[in-house]
Amino acid sequence: MPLDEAVRFFVGEAHSLACLSVACGNGDRTFRAMGGVINAQGDPVAEDSIFDLASITKLFTGMLVLRLWDSGHLDLDAPVTAYAPQFVHLSDTRVDQILGFERALKTERRVDGCTSREEGLRELFAIQAVPNTGRRAYSDMHAMVLKYILEGAAGESYLHILHREILDPLGMEMTFGYVPEALRGKCVSCDREHRIEKEKWILRAGVPSGIPHDPKARLLNTETDCCGHAGLFATIGDLERFCRGVLGGKVLSDRALRAMAKNRTGRQLEDGSYIQYLGCQCYVRHPQQVHSEVPVYMSDRSIAISGFTGHHLSMDPEKGIFMIALGNRVLNRLSVLVPEEGKTLTDYGLHADGTGQIRWTDGEEIWSSVDYVHLKDEHLHAPAARAMGLEV
Repeated sequence: MPLDEAVRFFVGEAHSLACLSVACGNGDRTFRAMGGVINAQGDPVAEDSIFDLASITKLFTGMLVLRLWDSGHLDLDAPVTAYAPQFVHLSDTRVDQILGFERALKTERRVDGCTSREEGLRELFAIQAVPNTGRRAYSDMHAMVLKYILEGAAGESYLHILHREILDPLGMEMTFGYVPEALRGKCVSCDREHRIEKEKWILRAGVPSGIPHDPKARLLNTETDCCGHAGLFATIGDLERFCRGVLGGKVLSDRALRAMAKNRTGRQLEDGSYIQYLGCQCYVRHPQQVHSEVPVYMSDRSIAISGFTGHHLSMDPEKGIFMIALGNRVLNRLSVLVPEEGKTLTDYGLHADGTGQIRWTDGEEIWSSVDYVHLKDEHLHAPAARAMGLEV
């Protein structure tokens, strides 16, 4: 089966991922494949394995905003402070400018550099909006603000809104903002992540399963409170239910789906480069496929999102197809390599595409998932297209 090729490459050949669970579908048919292990003990990935969704959380947040807009409970033209007055510096910034990354958001210092939840929230609430500069418009901060806009508009917590509007109607019983202790053994581990940031060689060890990998979500999330940018956990089966619910019109109206897939930020600059093409808390079609999170076989109405821990999710309302990949590029992997000045990946012993192994300071050979994102078109999306009988 074509999807088995993707699993073999990422898990068994390149070793970029400790595990991979893939599902794609068209019509009533779903194609699946999975392989690898979820933890250092070697437990195999299974249908009930629970993945940290990382930034896929943003897609849920964006859809909740559009649901409340569609039902008349939230005005996208209103200022942020109409719903979330704690953001005292955003009184001149509209909700839609946050939803579509149209203004950049900056804090005085990093939220994940704070030493307590209370300190982190103070930093977040003091956030300011500035014009977008440079080529990157994507940011975690917008969804973090949207979470409070949702709560102000609905008068209840983010998790209550999420359950009422999406999870419960779609039967997504294995999606969590806080994973129960009894299920943590099914969670995919993000322990022993290796990072090289110029002269710094960093090992993040002792990370318990079921806790968000994202440092901001790890600081701010509680048993009853979940950030809007990261922190959700789910099984592959629940994400299939989500995709089929969206494509079946059970989550957003056609008007809202079209609004979500509208380019809000992308344009070509004078030097020929591009600013990212982003919709409402998602990626939309980029003119150059090498920079596009949307698979080549999907239409211009498609939406897509990725997650740092190794994920991809895309949906095409026009063709009625979806693609899900839940992977683990963190467990005992080199996930980030920022070379010292004058060096390249090959100077560290890796292949030019970021695959291979690097010898760590203790002598252990560590597999690399660096530049994993650039391997997806050939080794993930092409097999998915063949499984669904589509041309690439």
